[in-house]
Amino acid sequence: MQLLISIANVSEAPAALQGGADIIDVKDPAAGALGAPAADTLGAVCHKLSPDHDISAALGDTATAGGTLSLAAVGAAALGVRFVKLGLTTDQVDQAIALLRRLQQSVRLVNPACGVIAVGYADAAQIGALPWPALPEIAQAAGIEGCMIDTALKNGQTLFDHCAEAGLAPWLAECRQAGLHCALAGSLRLVDLPAIRRLAPDIAGFRGAACTGDRVNGRVSAERVAALRSALEA
Repeated sequence: MQLLISIANVSEAPAALQGGADIIDVKDPAAGALGAPAADTLGAVCHKLSPDHDISAALGDTATAGGTLSLAAVGAAALGVRFVKLGLTTDQVDQAIALLRRLQQSVRLVNPACGVIAVGYADAAQIGALPWPALPEIAQAAGIEGCMIDTALKNGQTLFDHCAEAGLAPWLAECRQAGLHCALAGSLRLVDLPAIRRLAPDIAGFRGAACTGDRVNGRVSAERVAALRSALEA
């Protein structure tokens, strides 16, 4: 299981790596669950870490397949990221497939190693988005690399406030059967790690639990990341 730590700027990268992060995820926490970072922020992280470390970049969330989003994905891929993540706020399966397929085709123009990760939301019903169980079918039809479940509303509720462990297990199995990377995130805390270990996703993602302070204004701590790493391996 790989540990993904989301950072807000390049100065947080050393602590994330020192603590044992496998994937450095770059986002703007102040802009939402998948807030897209500024180009210079992502560029600084990629310049410091590539090609020795896997980097992912958030692209925000959307319901439409606009050219602007494709250009943003191409820019991130050209900087050397391993994954780009997009949150799906549409409630239409066909629309989601078309959007993700276009993104995957776009990033491969400049970086054949870059894959698209579709992010569905555990609290999708509250924002009118597609339910997360539909993700594997959508991702497979779009020809992308993987799926993640996150929480859209950062209101103190976690993945497990919306999704039962017994329901997540078959979702992970479906992803694996389809050859997709499977990831779980969503305001996960240290106390959630026993359930995460039992579920054993390919990737477990954290921001708030890795920070001293809150997810927006806090700063990634090597000690907190190391505690997550240790708990994942317990």
